[in-house]
Amino acid sequence: MDSLREQILILISTPIYLIIIGLEILLSNYRHRKSYTWKDTAINCYLMLANGAIDLLFRGAYLVILDYFYRHHIFSFSHVVVYWFMLVLLEDFLYYWLHRFDHEIRLFWAVHVTHHSSEHMNFTVGFRSSVFQPLYRFIYFIPLALMGFSPIDIVFVYSATQIWGIFVHTELIHKMGWLEHILVTPSHHRVHHASNARYLDKNMGMFLIIWDKLFGTFQAELPATEYQPIRYGLTSKPTEKETPVTVVFHEWQNIFKDISRTDIGWREKWGYVFGPPGWSHDGSRLTSEQMREEEAGTLPELQEDPIAVKASGQ
Repeated sequence: MDSLREQILILISTPIYLIIIGLEILLSNYRHRKSYTWKDTAINCYLMLANGAIDLLFRGAYLVILDYFYRHHIFSFSHVVVYWFMLVLLEDFLYYWLHRFDHEIRLFWAVHVTHHSSEHMNFTVGFRSSVFQPLYRFIYFIPLALMGFSPIDIVFVYSATQIWGIFVHTELIHKMGWLEHILVTPSHHRVHHASNARYLDKNMGMFLIIWDKLFGTFQAELPATEYQPIRYGLTSKPTEKETPVTVVFHEWQNIFKDISRTDIGWREKWGYVFGPPGWSHDGSRLTSEQMREEEAGTLPELQEDPIAVKASGQ
């Protein structure tokens, strides 16, 4: 029964994906917009397949772990509508924190960075997966199992809401009226993928935008006349040559270089692994918050401390 639900979900969503991708290609070509490239689309598909393979191989293990906690659950739901409504709501809430920590802790950003490395915004970018996320994503959903939600239902709802998460990767849809106040929309998600300083680490939700508004990570898409045209991709070029290996591991390589330095101590090395992306002990790089301060002209000057001076070669 549970396997059948997922098969039906795949059978329904796959032709829809093909149709909307085809329409987006036709419309973008008609409008002379370079929304797609062969290389970028191939990388998107490659990362999707790599993520799917890891998820499939590891699914048995994380379902066993979730089932252990489910067997010790502390709540029960007697009404089926309440059960499914609460599961969607709470799972989206926990995903918000998973996504937020993927952006705010460099160790997890090294996994998630692949999803943001495209300089395009189209439906296939939704398939540009964080390859190794299935190895730890289930940890965030353990509270759901403890609350009485079946592990199979948890996995099903995640798959179902991800369909919406793929549909919001487009430039074809501008605004969605009153839905902008409740759901993550293409407009919200364009902001999330932007590398403009004001837009960095904003709009972390996958299905509902309410969490971003509650926890201070919401940013509306602004007209180009009011701020800047959106730029997609990373704030710095990750590699000179993008290969199937470097597209996945380039940030891990950068972390290794940072912690291999001999002129810094363990505190600084800890910061390079568990601090926010862009953190540096000498101010030679900037976090997203520092980039916003720099853009606004409020970034404080680097303190002249001995470690910073030595590291900067002054």
